[in-house]
Amino acid sequence: MIPRELLGTAQVPGGAELRLFRHDRDFMIVLGGNELMSTRMNGSETALAEQTCARLEGLERPRLLIGGYGMGFTLRAALAALGADAEIVVMELVPQVIEWARGPMHELAAGCLDDPRVELSLGDVADEIRDSPGGYDAILLDVDNGPEGLTAEANHQLYTKQGLRLAKAALRPGGVLAIWSAFRDAAFRARLERAGFAVDEVIVRARTNGKGPKHVIWFAQAS
Repeated sequence: MIPRELLGTAQVPGGAELRLFRHDRDFMIVLGGNELMSTRMNGSETALAEQTCARLEGLERPRLLIGGYGMGFTLRAALAALGADAEIVVMELVPQVIEWARGPMHELAAGCLDDPRVELSLGDVADEIRDSPGGYDAILLDVDNGPEGLTAEANHQLYTKQGLRLAKAALRPGGVLAIWSAFRDAAFRARLERAGFAVDEVIVRARTNGKGPKHVIWFAQAS
């Protein structure tokens, strides 16, 4: 049996420690006892971008905000789906995640961070949302395992009534707030609807072959 190899650790500001492992040809990022992401299961992260971009089809010069680089699956899928006139801002809270992307996972990254359509910023996506009224056609959030601050305590604010109000204000008319989750949450869906979003809840599989655990993406469209 091939053992897991610990490649690096990183402290989440205001949160716990992330650990990057390699097992044979696969990578995984772990928080405590939770496997946050892995190269074995990336179908729902890819779907987050593909289905958001499909909702923006025909829009000229779309501007997207991606909260959480992770392993880059969402970013790479967005780049593949969008034209040369698109702009994608990537907010990553943990600098080491970008170091891992440019280091041990550089082949997986496939140069996506150097695409001219990408603007990378190190910081809290909540700050970018607050400071960007009317700035985006879509906001894609995959920073926790669901609508709760698992990775960092401060992430709770993203899913509150106030956080959703700020997200709606950061969207242009008809814009889309897309939130990934490992589980369903009827109370959160209701909170999105009370915030004035039209909500489409989509169940997606964790693997690109349509197998694996079921994940949830809420596509909340602003009026």
